[in-house]
Amino acid sequence: MAYTYQYPRAALTVDCVVFGFDEADLKVLLIERGLEPFKGRWALPGGFVRVEETIDDAARRELREETGLENVFLEQLFTFGELERDPRERVVSVAHYALVKLSDHRVKAATDASDAKWFPAARPPKLAFDHEHILDMAVRRLRGKVRYEPIGFELLAQKFTLSQLQHLYEAILGTELDKRNFRKKVLSLGLLVPLKETLMDGAHRPAQLYRFDTTKYEKLKKSGFDFEV
Repeated sequence: MAYTYQYPRAALTVDCVVFGFDEADLKVLLIERGLEPFKGRWALPGGFVRVEETIDDAARRELREETGLENVFLEQLFTFGELERDPRERVVSVAHYALVKLSDHRVKAATDASDAKWFPAARPPKLAFDHEHILDMAVRRLRGKVRYEPIGFELLAQKFTLSQLQHLYEAILGTELDKRNFRKKVLSLGLLVPLKETLMDGAHRPAQLYRFDTTKYEKLKKSGFDFEV
């Protein structure tokens, strides 16, 4: 037996805040809207959820269709449902945030996106809809989460120096960190595996390269640990 609802239903969408890191700035990926409303305005990748797909599947599909990104770290952020957030109709959006290694992914605008570019997360252009509010909440979530879970490694290359790791955390947290204390903390966790490789950095002495130990992290995650830096 088929059932119908007697109440009006809001449309459901997903929006994705995609973060990347270029060794200087925390970046956010934006698309230029090719359709009204807000045609020509920069916005977060996203779109309407199809009836036959889950919310997370919709977020991954929209990322793939609008930016070409696939197989990235993706997590739900928050649900946004202000009455006037979309001029077309009543729309509720489930926002997600994603973390990508810039070197591993090449973005390409498609479907209803005219362009796709990386912008400094702290200095984005004027955004469509309520996307500035969504971006602000995503930045605050990321800043909070890196203090108790090392998700920042999702933004680094597979091999990295301690200086690159520190620059990443400084970019995310928006503040300078004491070099000696930072290194002491991250090395004490046992999550970094030193490699028999170094990286030349200008006129400085070669820097030790490391990789992230995912197996050790999963064990620590179960017992609980503090990644406060």
